[in-house]
Amino acid sequence: MRVLLISNDARLTIALHNTPLSVKYTIVSVPEALDHFGDVDLLLLDSSTPGLHSHELCKKVRAETSVPIIILSPSVSEIDRVLALNAGADYCVVKSQSLHELQASMDAVMRRSLYFLADRHVCRPPEPPGEILVAGPLRLNVRNRDVTLDGRPIQLTPKEFDLLLMLMEEPDTLHTRKAIISRVWNDHWFGSTRTLDVHIGALRQKLGSYGWIETRRGIGFRLGSPPSPSAREPV
Repeated sequence: MRVLLISNDARLTIALHNTPLSVKYTIVSVPEALDHFGDVDLLLLDSSTPGLHSHELCKKVRAETSVPIIILSPSVSEIDRVLALNAGADYCVVKSQSLHELQASMDAVMRRSLYFLADRHVCRPPEPPGEILVAGPLRLNVRNRDVTLDGRPIQLTPKEFDLLLMLMEEPDTLHTRKAIISRVWNDHWFGSTRTLDVHIGALRQKLGSYGWIETRRGIGFRLGSPPSPSAREPV
């Protein structure tokens, strides 16, 4: 698998090339790589690189491809993680952590980001090809990872799509916060559950109504009833 590292940190580049990471990954170090992410399997963004606006680059990449993105940050506070996830990153890790821990993070992200061999810009979900989930005017194409509302495309980040998919698969089920985080992120997610609330809020805004996702305070969330057209206003 090809990993694109965008960093000017020579020590980090050398360290990655001289660890077991190189057995599984090809590390390509490119300080300015706006045109190089199309043929890679994973993107590592070093947010401490001078002149690199990692969140803006993350948004640009996410608008064009579903390639997994990990942001390496000097320190990872809750606000760092929230901003990175909102920009479209799949993970945000401390740059100074051990390389073994970094590799584990990379493996975890890759397990959740399978690709069609013919097209690495399209994620392959675990569900049968061609499956379409419908809730009133809301349609979710599992195979193409497309979402439409009243026939209008809705642009979702990978995490927002996975969250909506989980809710639409079992529309009558009240999903606990722990179950959602375990599936959409992973069992070893160390961040604040505030991240989930941020994604729920983003989904509601993109779907145009608070009513699409019901909240059971202290427990979790489930798919709500499709609101009437007049009620579909940004929340």
